[in-house]
Amino acid sequence: MSFLGHVVRFIVAAIVLMVTAWLVPAFTVGGFWSALVLALVIALFGWIVEGIFGKRVTPFGRGIVGFLASAVVIYVAQFFVSGVSVSIIGALLAALVVGLIDLFIPIATPFEAGRSSDRA
Repeated sequence: MSFLGHVVRFIVAAIVLMVTAWLVPAFTVGGFWSALVLALVIALFGWIVEGIFGKRVTPFGRGIVGFLASAVVIYVAQFFVSGVSVSIIGALLAALVVGLIDLFIPIATPFEAGRSSDRA
């Protein structure tokens, strides 16, 4: 994936996080820049979780384990990004909303992006 592709992916992820913050009452994002940094932190944590536990336990994975991993990543990310506040219930609801939005606007995971660029 090119540099521009990564930039577009993070902008779309930030917009998705802002929509999620608008829909979920226990999940707040201070603005677009906070959402963009949050998207970067979530991607970084997702990459770390994927590297340690494998593809099945990533926030991008499907199923209950991926859903719970996504909620934990969203909850922990609030401690690294200013302007973001998430409760435990808010993290669970945000993971659900992000998962539903991802069904309609799929964003490649960092793992898949790395794989496709390795083969090209």
